[in-house]
Amino acid sequence: MKNYFSSQFKLGILGGGQLGKMMLYDTRKYDIQTYVLDPSAEAPSRIACNYFEQGSLMDYDTVVAFGRKVDVLTFEIESVNVDALEALEKEGITVYPSSKTLRNIQDKGIQKQFYIDQDIPTASFKRYPSASALLEDAPTFPFVWKSCTGGYDGKGVSVVRTAQDLEKLPEVPCIAEAMIPFKNELAVIVARNPSGAVTTYPVVEMEFHPEANQVEYVICPARIDDHVAQKARAVAEKVSKAFEHVGLLAVEMFQTEDDDILVNEVAPRPHNSGHYSIEGSYTNQFEQHIRAILDLPLGKTASKVASVMVNLVGEENHQGQVLYKNIENIMQMDGVTAHIYGKKETRPYRKMGHVTIVDQDISVARATAEDVKKMIKVISE
Repeated sequence: MKNYFSSQFKLGILGGGQLGKMMLYDTRKYDIQTYVLDPSAEAPSRIACNYFEQGSLMDYDTVVAFGRKVDVLTFEIESVNVDALEALEKEGITVYPSSKTLRNIQDKGIQKQFYIDQDIPTASFKRYPSASALLEDAPTFPFVWKSCTGGYDGKGVSVVRTAQDLEKLPEVPCIAEAMIPFKNELAVIVARNPSGAVTTYPVVEMEFHPEANQVEYVICPARIDDHVAQKARAVAEKVSKAFEHVGLLAVEMFQTEDDDILVNEVAPRPHNSGHYSIEGSYTNQFEQHIRAILDLPLGKTASKVASVMVNLVGEENHQGQVLYKNIENIMQMDGVTAHIYGKKETRPYRKMGHVTIVDQDISVARATAEDVKKMIKVISE
């Protein structure tokens, strides 16, 4: 085994947001040297890495030059230059997840077609070069509109109920997806290393904010029957195998009224649906991602305790220097841990942090999560 620890080995991370910052906690635990590239001088990861570089993740030359400085390269965001990753692989730099995996995921139109080709259950859809081309096709309302690229944190996804709704959307390549009547939105995180070891985390249940189309609560374990949970984990493993991914793959799914499992979309990196694992699991998702990409033994994915994660997002009508109102009050509550991402400026619905609530009883944790959500407010000074 290569000596990664307290050595000259360098791990590169494309993207310096909160996911990178939380990944860096575990590189510190293992004393692994880290290099981070991010377009923002104020990136949250800046305080926690050995070397920080400001630059565009979509610029070919920037990504190639950065990648040549490290031994293994990974990413915490999908919006990176895939041609640059492919060039680095040809030069012998290890990139996980691979450029091939990311090519099949980065564009939602390609990703959806991949599910069809691989016989993975998913909602029916159609791809369009623009919103106006979609409108010309006389679609049946309502449906879900998704931008093929660039969507995140509720952006790039809209429920379209009328032609007027469609006219407000940007003229970008997109997909129109059938609305699925579902009982639950679920997620499973799969970890895989280059040697082929695979493990899955317990199924989580996601509750969404009705306006922002963002996850408000992640509940682990999901409050579903065992046979549905087993089916969800099996589908997630099938998706992982099809993508041949290395690292983490977060698989978001719908549980239909008939208890079928349909894949919604995936993320080849640590994910919001796995944040609970920092307090709740034997091996948190960030450590697991590092283990996987370095081909180390994968850690135990079972939960130590029931967990609920609450996203902290900017309040409406607030923009500017951030203030976490009542944070000291939630810190007095049993089983509550706050994570602040380090973004100095808040704006409506921007992810600024999260709170994990743990308890032996999932219903107690969920009730406490509601209290936390009501109490803490992310506002501007």
